[in-house]
Amino acid sequence: MAKENNSSAMDVDNQNSESVDQINSPRFSINVLQLLKSAQMQHGLRFGDYARYRRYCTARLRRLYKSLKFTHGRGKYSKRAITASMVTEVRYLHVVLYTAERAWSHAMEKKTLPDGPNARQRGYLIGRLRKAVKWATLFQDLCSIKGDSRTSLEAEAYAAYMRGNLLFEQDQNWEVALKSFKSARAVYEELGKYGDLENQVLCRERVEELEPSIRYCLHKIGESNLQTSELLRIGEMEGPALDLFRAKLEAVMSEARSQQAASMTEFHWLGHRFPISNAKTRVSILKAQELEKDIHGPKADSLPADKRLATFDKIFAAYNEARSCIRNDLASAGNSESMKDDLSGLDKAIGAVLGQRTIERNQLLVSIAISKLNKVRDDKNEKVTKPEELVRLYDLLLQNAADLSDLVSSGRDRKPEELAFAEECELKSLVFRAERCFYLAKSYSLAGKRTEAYALYCKVRFLADTALKELQNLKTADQAVIKELQTLQKESRSNSCIEHALAIMEEEQAPEKLSQKISTISLTGKDKKLEKFLMDNLDVYESAVDASVKSMSRIERFPPSFQAAARSPIVLDLAYNLIECPSLENRTKKDKKSFLGRLWR
Repeated sequence: MAKENNSSAMDVDNQNSESVDQINSPRFSINVLQLLKSAQMQHGLRFGDYARYRRYCTARLRRLYKSLKFTHGRGKYSKRAITASMVTEVRYLHVVLYTAERAWSHAMEKKTLPDGPNARQRGYLIGRLRKAVKWATLFQDLCSIKGDSRTSLEAEAYAAYMRGNLLFEQDQNWEVALKSFKSARAVYEELGKYGDLENQVLCRERVEELEPSIRYCLHKIGESNLQTSELLRIGEMEGPALDLFRAKLEAVMSEARSQQAASMTEFHWLGHRFPISNAKTRVSILKAQELEKDIHGPKADSLPADKRLATFDKIFAAYNEARSCIRNDLASAGNSESMKDDLSGLDKAIGAVLGQRTIERNQLLVSIAISKLNKVRDDKNEKVTKPEELVRLYDLLLQNAADLSDLVSSGRDRKPEELAFAEECELKSLVFRAERCFYLAKSYSLAGKRTEAYALYCKVRFLADTALKELQNLKTADQAVIKELQTLQKESRSNSCIEHALAIMEEEQAPEKLSQKISTISLTGKDKKLEKFLMDNLDVYESAVDASVKSMSRIERFPPSFQAAARSPIVLDLAYNLIECPSLENRTKKDKKSFLGRLWR
């Protein structure tokens, strides 16, 4: 009994000593969110490269293991767990944190594959997320003992975020996932009220990244009536915390498109109806049509230019995917002529729609370039547009309009809608020619070629007048294009007058400028700006390194300046014209001619 009492007393003493050590041990401080954001942005996640970030975490862990001498055996692996008693410095906490990040980034790498994870990869993905939750929970436990209050709170939010990601990907326990995301959001909202400005901004960004996941969980539970358009708008937000949400949203949208595609049997284009039998083709066309609502809808003008350009890229990808499916069906159609005709017509129709969207995208690029044409470089040091760049864009538009007109005009039996569309393409080409000529004239004007600029501005007026007459004859003319042409006409007229006046002024001032330039010419170059050369100042010491001197010192002037040189005097022989020279006929050789030669003389 005495031994048992002694052993129990020793256990109590050990426990008390451990608790005293934990109380007296130093508390470590880690700004978890700032540390992770900096590492993520510098090592791949700025561009969504999770493989690069995973390699960085692996290399970081290797350096930490080596510096801490925390190896797992030589040759045979022997696992060593990290406990609270082992954490004698902050690098042990970094080991746990980066291990969780490595598992999470590996899961996200599988999630963001181009074709999506298959069944086997999905099982591996879930396993890596479970591993990330395990290490994040260990990080939370260690920070609650070894970290200060702020570090403990951030570790708790990080672990809650990882648990929410796992449940979000598993499509189960939406209530628990919602609770985890809300817990993380509450911590970051509270931490965003304190600290330096950078930390407050990072906390607010993380709160905004968590908000879509919370709303989606509420939607799955049934406590929120989110529309599809709102989900799409949320999915356009950026950030590593939203990549799982975007992948989930894309899966939901593809499922919805598949359900809608079952009712889509035909594609209508310029009076034609083309049947669609392939389900993949239907889904791709539906995806493109949904995206077209963003650039043609009532809220299209409020969208920034970069978002609209990204939407155009997605539309092109969807239509190109549909065309590839159609061409695969054409290759496997066999000898069925009717099916081949339908597929060829559908391919032509989608090609024409692609041509229209290409023209719209290039027109958007033109509007962006025009907005930067007259800008002066600001603090962001944006590149100023030159007129030559607009000329190149209008060349592309002319080529697009010609290709579209050729595509629509190809065919035997053309409907009135196709004829009207071809005329519209020709009219667009005329408008593009007038605008291209205007910016070409501007480029000649900036180069100082007044005659060419004046002739081009007159050509612009002629093209704009022709286009205006044709547009005014149409009943369904676009009023915005008419106003644009009228403005172009006025500007070309005013600019032609300006070029004419500048040419006359330059012609009047040309003799004066020429005489001024000739009067300043000097053989010795003494009137030029004095420049010091080393050969002229060999007896004077001057420092070769001077902050006020912007250019390097020159040894000697080259090519050397002209110098006056003496020449032999000019001798004028004034008596030469008064001298009478003797006759030399007696010394010249006389020709001996025959009798017949004398007769013919």
